[in-house]
Amino acid sequence: MSEEMKNEVVAEEPVAAEKPKSKFNAFLDRKFKLGEKGSNVKTEIIAGLTTFMAMVYILMVNAGMFADPFGDGTPVLGVSYGAMYIVTALSAIIGTVLIGLLSGLPLAQAPGMGLNAFFVYTMCVGFGFSYANALVFILIDGLVFIALTATGLREKIFKAIPDDIKKAIPAGIGLFIAFLGLQNAGLVVADASTGVTMGSMNFLNDANTWASLVPLFVTVLGVIAIAAMSKKKVGGAILWGILGSAVLYYAMLGLGAAFGDESSKAVFAGVSMANPIDAFKDFGTQTIGKVFTDGFNFAPYIEANGVANFILMLITSSLAFCLVDMFDTLGTLYGACKSGNLLDENGDVPNMNKAMMADAIATTTGAILGTSTVTTFVESSAGTAAGGKTALTSYVVAILFAVAMFLSPIAQLIPSCATATALIYVGVLMMNNVRDIEWSDPAIALPSFLTIAMMPFTYNISFGIGFGLLSHVIIKVCTGKAKKVGVATYVLTLIFLLMFLFTH
Repeated sequence: MSEEMKNEVVAEEPVAAEKPKSKFNAFLDRKFKLGEKGSNVKTEIIAGLTTFMAMVYILMVNAGMFADPFGDGTPVLGVSYGAMYIVTALSAIIGTVLIGLLSGLPLAQAPGMGLNAFFVYTMCVGFGFSYANALVFILIDGLVFIALTATGLREKIFKAIPDDIKKAIPAGIGLFIAFLGLQNAGLVVADASTGVTMGSMNFLNDANTWASLVPLFVTVLGVIAIAAMSKKKVGGAILWGILGSAVLYYAMLGLGAAFGDESSKAVFAGVSMANPIDAFKDFGTQTIGKVFTDGFNFAPYIEANGVANFILMLITSSLAFCLVDMFDTLGTLYGACKSGNLLDENGDVPNMNKAMMADAIATTTGAILGTSTVTTFVESSAGTAAGGKTALTSYVVAILFAVAMFLSPIAQLIPSCATATALIYVGVLMMNNVRDIEWSDPAIALPSFLTIAMMPFTYNISFGIGFGLLSHVIIKVCTGKAKKVGVATYVLTLIFLLMFLFTH
């Protein structure tokens, strides 16, 4: 057959008709303008599932951090795992729906890593505020954030922070989070002579039991597994790392029990499956509304520390929450939108102010529900990279969180060594910004280093920010560049200086 005849036959063959869309898919297409934005229902659902899988670990990690801060079964804050699991899920649902509704972006929100550590370990454990007291700071953070976003003052405060400190803050928080994870796993323990040391892995030490050694091995293997899966671009690597570590934990203890190890048997004897309704009951009695019923009673703190101390602590801690929330949100919005090619023609995040407003409202709502700052999750990048382009992605994530809300009894079986893998690996990810710091310049290197180092070494995020600002300003003054420091930067530095001199 000649080439011309072949072409004629091909031309005469009927073209397969495009499969008609269902009425529901057609509705979603019109509602979210999927075709116009180069997406479709299937892609948006996959993107939502991808984002959810990447960030669902926050349900277990946040609940565990609030209910058992040191991984030893001590309820320091007086709230249960189940209550905080429900709070975390609800705040994620509300925040994710808000950012989709207001900004139209395919992003998701939940209680932020780092900010939850600041709440638990700095405000409650370190400074001595009650759980309800600390929620007041979150409420202030949310309300101030709403005002700053509505008035445009947010940008002025953001510009008042030197660039080197902006880059160092996420890294410092990451190191702090990783340090917490190492402690919860038992890999880092207190030491009378050096402060901290590595947990013992010695099989020959009679003080060690199989049940005490297993968490250390599980954590190390779990973190390595998460890194390997991330390298292979496995979706939801952190979640799979947590679940895999939990399975390995119980498998190793099961092996110990099979060989008659009493410490392993004791662990299984303490395992029980709670009623999922109990988590909702605890939520109703322990967390929701506590910011109003108990939060504003600062009398115990004032009696122990004085009015002046309280006022300075109120200002500096609220400021620290706002600053960290602001940097985290701005960076995450830009990074997530960039990974999905969603930036506008000027390289900016579309509907930035609306997205920031959603973040602020979600934080305020989170305080009422009973959790730390709610913020846009960097794991949203997984969904945008998978093709998510509209708010439909966000709504899929919210629906999945709603389903997960009823699985708290299963989640509660996850051991602290498994969730520690997430803390450590998130710390690894947050160290990424140090590569952008100009370490060869002493005027930049010192403030950056102090910002990073003082957070884990002092167990306090605000101390890191304060030392960074203070060293930055002093170096500028001593090198004849005092005029290059803005008035707002001087004011912020003075506030932190007063905190150091009169509150600690």
